[in-house]
Amino acid sequence: MDMIRIFDTTLRDGEQSPGASMNLHQKLEIAKALERLGVDIIEAGFPVSSKIQFDAVYSIAEQVTTPYIAGLARCVQKDIDAAYESTKPSKKRMLHIFLATSAIHMQYKLKKTPDEVIKTIEESMIYSKKLFDHIEFSPEDGSRTEYDFLVKVVKTAIKHGATSINIPDTVGYALPFEFGELISKLIRDVPQFKDKSVYLSVHCHNDLGLANANAVSAVANGATQVEATINGIGERAGNTAIEEFVMTLNTRKDLVNKKTNIKTELLYPTSKLLTHLTGLVLARNKPIVGENAFMHESGIHQDGVIKHKQTYEIMNPSMIGRDSDTLVLGRHSGMHGFKKQLEKLGIVFKDQDQFDKAFQRFSELADRKKEVYDDDLLAILSDMIDRIPEGYIMEYHNVNSGNTIIPTATVRLKKGDEVYNSASTGDGPVDAIFKSIDEITGIQTKLKEYIVRGVSSGKDAQGEVQLSLDINGKNFNGRGSSTDVIEASAKAYLNAINKFYFVNKEGNGK
Repeated sequence: MDMIRIFDTTLRDGEQSPGASMNLHQKLEIAKALERLGVDIIEAGFPVSSKIQFDAVYSIAEQVTTPYIAGLARCVQKDIDAAYESTKPSKKRMLHIFLATSAIHMQYKLKKTPDEVIKTIEESMIYSKKLFDHIEFSPEDGSRTEYDFLVKVVKTAIKHGATSINIPDTVGYALPFEFGELISKLIRDVPQFKDKSVYLSVHCHNDLGLANANAVSAVANGATQVEATINGIGERAGNTAIEEFVMTLNTRKDLVNKKTNIKTELLYPTSKLLTHLTGLVLARNKPIVGENAFMHESGIHQDGVIKHKQTYEIMNPSMIGRDSDTLVLGRHSGMHGFKKQLEKLGIVFKDQDQFDKAFQRFSELADRKKEVYDDDLLAILSDMIDRIPEGYIMEYHNVNSGNTIIPTATVRLKKGDEVYNSASTGDGPVDAIFKSIDEITGIQTKLKEYIVRGVSSGKDAQGEVQLSLDINGKNFNGRGSSTDVIEASAKAYLNAINKFYFVNKEGNGK
């Protein structure tokens, strides 16, 4: 059975999904989760694009040791240098370099002739090989590139040191049979693909809903690596979802005799962690990890599942880490039980101080609600990771509201050693508390999205608020959780504002 390498691009292409940007601590936590999951390569970011990106790639290269750590670069020397410097701490560092090769991209975007593109690839590969042993080259828009030119590009990159070639379906245009045939032809015409001395990778986008189908077709026709993201997040309609691709191979071993290094029992916990950190809520009917993926409402289906699960379930939920027994802890649970449940979710604290803080948060929550579920634990972890250290902290809030009085909110915020108090009225309690926060921070915001959902079941469940603010024409997502939805709303609002200050430290608030 052939092994397929998984090249995870959640932290690079995935973060290009609108609203999915993460801070350094969040990226590092996801990278560690991906390492536990068993991905072979982590594309940690696009280092040249910003200091935040560079620092995140550097931290991941420093602390994540099992997979290869890749930095993305254009065929530009400063990009390659940034990728080299940011991945230096890793003993398994890798460069992912790309250049557009389709006629439409060369003519309108690059404004280069095919010969000029070939020359640029040669020069960039020669320079890159001085710095990196492992280099992946991607001909951007490869599925729409004229075939003979694509072969020439691929052979040029390999001649000058590429150790893997990635064929992207950049705009999600290809059909599965067409994409599979392209991969088959490349193996026929490029000797290094035939003898497997160079990896043949694919990167499929989901614009037509065919990303997973195209990736499966590619490996069925000989591709040896797949680029994918957790939950399929990414540019526009997203990418191949790791959980869908891996479970397709796992479920259909009879037809696609391939395997991966992925620990499937960590797929669901990793998916949930990413959801909590980014605030990107999954569709309930999302394959594999959606809330409805293993639910049966039809009487006929229920009867079949009761008699024999495989009548309507083609995989066991426990294979991906979904257990029917989700009730985990209560107020009398100790540190050992708390730690054991976190480990089950694939979460390991190496810092005892951080673990103690998480346990304290759990204990406070357990005092407020009788039963603590897996999602509650993930919400606690997400709140800790999502906090901007130098941002505003809410020390106190009080809200008066009803159908016969004007809603009023009083808040006390702390930033560093400074303490601020404010009181405001609004058309509702949430509006009032937002206005109180605005008065302190001194910035103008526009609420673009506001979502409240129960983190777990029960009347005493935590509420999780996810919102999006427009500040100076840019979107900033925030999330917060609490058994009090007004408090959760204020936390989410502050979270988004703190992200604004983190990115724009010259912000003109207090």
